[in-house]
Amino acid sequence: MNHEHLMERLFEILINGDRPASRALIKEMQDGGMTGNDMLTDIYWPSYEAIERLNRNDQLTILSYRLATRLLRVMIDQTSTLLEHAPRNGRSIFASCGPSEGEELGGQIAIDLLEAEGYNVTFSGGGVAADEILAMVQESKPQILLMFCSAPGDLPQIRHLIDSIREIGACPNMQIAVGGGVFTRADGLAEEIGADISASSPRALYEELSQKPNHRSEANREGTARTRRPRRKAA
Repeated sequence: MNHEHLMERLFEILINGDRPASRALIKEMQDGGMTGNDMLTDIYWPSYEAIERLNRNDQLTILSYRLATRLLRVMIDQTSTLLEHAPRNGRSIFASCGPSEGEELGGQIAIDLLEAEGYNVTFSGGGVAADEILAMVQESKPQILLMFCSAPGDLPQIRHLIDSIREIGACPNMQIAVGGGVFTRADGLAEEIGADISASSPRALYEELSQKPNHRSEANREGTARTRRPRRKAA
């Protein structure tokens, strides 16, 4: 199936809030041989990125943006029942994201795909205080702490959280992964704040986690927070 054509059709469906057409498109993609994993990775994610970019550039009305994000969430929920799940790989992820509807939507795509790839995922969504996340990490001891589709306003809390984890030695073997959102728009930001893994999309994130399960940043290897360069202004 032609992905570009599918994304064009999906965009029109989303900004018009056409729910019957959204269900018909899911069935058409499924009948055409696409798996739920393909739909999330190849159609929904790039469509989500396009909608977020247009919204940031004030190229969508508030109404169109709200219709699009809410309907895309419904489609993701429906498609999640079609995902092909790999055997559990024994690795656990605690994930959070930015506070907005759009950021939670991007985070959901990522965690749905990671769960399908064999990870055990707990997802808090956005708007959770750093001290609560730290307490959860200390209690549940996940192999990976993931902050995906974060907003610029989340950066001080993320920096503080990473520094706190390093300073108290919480879960010394845990990887800290970031991606999407502000980290895609600001080159070098993930490295600057001491993250171990960074990726711009859910597929790239899965590949990084799979290929580099033991990778740690300089700060993580030394078990202490590093002195940062002056903080950049996030886009």
